[in-house]
Parts: sequence; C-alpha cells; structure tokens
Amino acid sequence: MVTTLSDGTAIRLRVIRPEDKPLLDTAMRRLSPESARQRFLTAKPHLTSRELRYLTEIDGIDHVAVVAVLPHDPQMLVAVGRFVRHPDRRDEAEVAIVVGDGLQGLGLGRTLGLVLADEAWARGIRRFTALLLGTNQAARRLFAAIAESLEVEYHDGLQELVLELGHREPPRLVA
Repeated sequence: MVTTLSDGTAIRLRVIRPEDKPLLDTAMRRLSPESARQRFLTAKPHLTSRELRYLTEIDGIDHVAVVAVLPHDPQMLVAVGRFVRHPDRRDEAEVAIVVGDGLQGLGLGRTLGLVLADEAWARGIRRFTALLLGTNQAARRLFAAIAESLEVEYHDGLQELVLELGHREPPRLVA
C-alpha cells in the first residue's frame, strides 16, 4: 500500500519480515535520543539481537507489525507500528508506533495507527492499550485520532491509554 504524507512524501506500508532485522536496527539507531525515549519509555540507543528477532519474526495474528519505507529506497525504514494481543484478554492488544524524526508531524503515525486498527479489528481485537510517557502528547493525540473513544489514567509520570476501536470498511494491507 502506498500513501502520501501531508508534505507530498510517498510512503510504502507493508508487513514486517524477518529479513528486516538490519533495516529495523539501522532505523532505531537513526532515532534521536528523545524519540527513542518517547517510544521505549527510557533511553534505548540500540536493539539487542533477541529484541530484533521478537520485533521481526511475528505470527501475523497475535503479533502484527507494519513498516513504512520509501518507495524509491525500500531499504530506508522510516516508521514501524505494531500490536501484540494480550494473552488473557483476546479482544485487546498493546499498540506501539514510532516514526523517524524527519517524518514526524506529517500524518504517518496516524496512517499506521489506522492500518493497525483495521488489521486488529479483522482479528477480533476491539481495544488497544498503550503506555506513554506523560510528556508524549503527540502520541496521545495520535491514539485519540484513531480511537472510537479513549480513556486515560496517569501513574507516576506515565499515561495508560485504553482505545476503543470502531469498525469501518478499510483497504486491507497486503504483505
């Protein structure tokens, strides 16, 4: 699926693949320390080989991840979004999205969020949860934009969000 951001940049969205480990590693290293902290809730300069395996070797049912790459340079991974179903609450999944610094604020996070919501709905997931730093207002706005309704609780500088997903007829993402 190819989409265009608000500045005219073309982006290709696709399902993550195991061979994306080096692309994901490079993309992580390109994140500013603040963007990495906002995504991982702590300083995170790189991913371990174990983390890269977990993040790229997904089942496509309970763990779904979508990457954004540049169509003219498919080795340039610029964003990733994912959800992981809660094992004891099958209609709920934890969601996370990170967008490279140069493309933040252009609608890519919202687009990834909507694609993930559509994919989750197709798998019987009706709620997303997310844990954010209390200062991450951009992520809170993003999740509010994709949710039918949003509940927020604050705990020790963190925001715990519960997003109720609504159903719409989406274009489906193809691998």
